[in-house]
Amino acid sequence: MRDVDVVVIGAGQAGLSGAYHLRRVGLRPDEDFVVLDHSPRPGGAWQFRWPSLTYGRVHGMHALPGMELTGADGSRPSSEVIGEYFARYERTFDLRVHRPVDVRAVREGEGGRLLVESSEGTYATRAVINATGTWDRPFWPRYPGQGTFLGRQLHTADYPGPEAFAGRRVVVVGGGTSGTQHLMEIAEVAEETTWVTRRPPVFREGPFGEEQGRAAVSLVEERVRGGLPPLSVVSVTGLPLTDAIRRARADGVLDRLPMFDRITPTGVAWDDGRTVDADAILWATGFRAVIDHLAPLRLREPGGGIALDGTRAVRDARIHLVGYGPSASTIGANRAGRAAVHEIRQLLEGAPTHDSEPATVAASL
Repeated sequence: MRDVDVVVIGAGQAGLSGAYHLRRVGLRPDEDFVVLDHSPRPGGAWQFRWPSLTYGRVHGMHALPGMELTGADGSRPSSEVIGEYFARYERTFDLRVHRPVDVRAVREGEGGRLLVESSEGTYATRAVINATGTWDRPFWPRYPGQGTFLGRQLHTADYPGPEAFAGRRVVVVGGGTSGTQHLMEIAEVAEETTWVTRRPPVFREGPFGEEQGRAAVSLVEERVRGGLPPLSVVSVTGLPLTDAIRRARADGVLDRLPMFDRITPTGVAWDDGRTVDADAILWATGFRAVIDHLAPLRLREPGGGIALDGTRAVRDARIHLVGYGPSASTIGANRAGRAAVHEIRQLLEGAPTHDSEPATVAASL
């Protein structure tokens, strides 16, 4: 068992931001704090993105604190560009990320410390910055007959790019950004595509400035403060009406159907008698927060989420969640990392914590 002041769990945007600000206030990596990341290499969830998502198509990537990302080739896969940027960032600020390390549980220890149990051993710590994101917990809805389907089912987390669907009949499920991107790519090579969503998609026209962003963030923040699971960004902002989306709508690619009622061996079906044959179903149905390792601390509220005051867990001031709920964006994660460290520093010094600075701004959306 090793004693440290802070354990950072996760080395994506939020975790690296937290580690950077820990260094800024004088804490030393591998002595005062440690960063644990379960991924095989730098890049956070970006390293797992599909090859056709080039850096030029990434929406709203905000630089990590203290080092800009400049001169990137927009035609290269975002997984490569951002992975290399994160690796350079870790080296520049000597963050000494431990990987691959799986964190299995965080539980109460002795003397007011928390025990972080991991695949490389147990850390006794005074505070935890949890920055585990959502990528490792894809959400798969369940529908009658799902197990009988003879074709291929896969999730955004496993999306290999459009080439795998050439000449196929594909049903894309989900009305978010990933779903529309997948659909527009696949439609160029597939025999036929069908788009189904639970709710009619909302396309947003016009500018999306700071005022609109703050309003969207406040909706997510209100849920999190009340202990409910956070909403997705698109559910409160809508889909930006880009030129590509306008073309896809004009071509009929984005003609949406309501959710089917069941899955058959050869496709999907609705109770009104409509059927669609399919060779593949792509579930672009989002992700859920990776927080099961915090279960021993009993942080969840009756609504199913973890209530936060800023980044601090209401039920335990030693736990800060960054990149969760209203800070689940690149610039939001940056600011959440700074806010968390501000309060953790007070905790370590024995001062009472207070309301943290806002962890999000409109530009994050």
